[in-house]
Amino acid sequence: MKSPVALILSALVPLAVLAGATTAHASEAEAAFKPDIAKGQQLAASCGACHVQDGSRGVPAYPILQGQLPEYIYKQLAEFKAGKRKNAIMSGMAATLSDEDMKHVAAFYGSLKAKDGYAKNKDTVALGEKIYRGGIANKQVPACAGCHGPNGAGIPAQYPRIGGQHGEYAESQLLSFRSGARANSVQMMAIAGKLNDAEIKAVADYVTGLH
Repeated sequence: MKSPVALILSALVPLAVLAGATTAHASEAEAAFKPDIAKGQQLAASCGACHVQDGSRGVPAYPILQGQLPEYIYKQLAEFKAGKRKNAIMSGMAATLSDEDMKHVAAFYGSLKAKDGYAKNKDTVALGEKIYRGGIANKQVPACAGCHGPNGAGIPAQYPRIGGQHGEYAESQLLSFRSGARANSVQMMAIAGKLNDAEIKAVADYVTGLH
């Protein structure tokens, strides 16, 4: 006759095997999905009103999506849809998209080559570069380059491409992080909270010229 421990173990083994098989099937299904760039372009047609049809250098109030990391675009769309990131227009747009639709759209914009930008204020370039590359030690502000890369290319999903981004948009987002109006990144809220207006403006303008 089996001991109580042996009986418990014999009951758990099939459950462990089943769980492993379920995880494997889920991973295979996720790996099998391939975003359709052409479909993404079709779905993104309505985005052109604010972002321009190819997501390039349109109105500075809206972000440049051209060349943005697909994983980051998908994450933001998902968070607009879930209400984690607040914006009346974008929440409405994202609400109409399925999870796969968001990945198609993200792949489309990510497939495009971003156009170079340039800093506009020569008087603040030095300050912007200092903050971006070295941070501000006495405020415990880390270098932006540590997460966004030396040329602003970013890291998939977590950190967006900010090189070449509209300075005005970058500034507005840093201000939103600082005020708490944008609350979908605890890390960025903490960093922006330590920057004054002049520092935000300088680093925002500086990143526009990164490429």
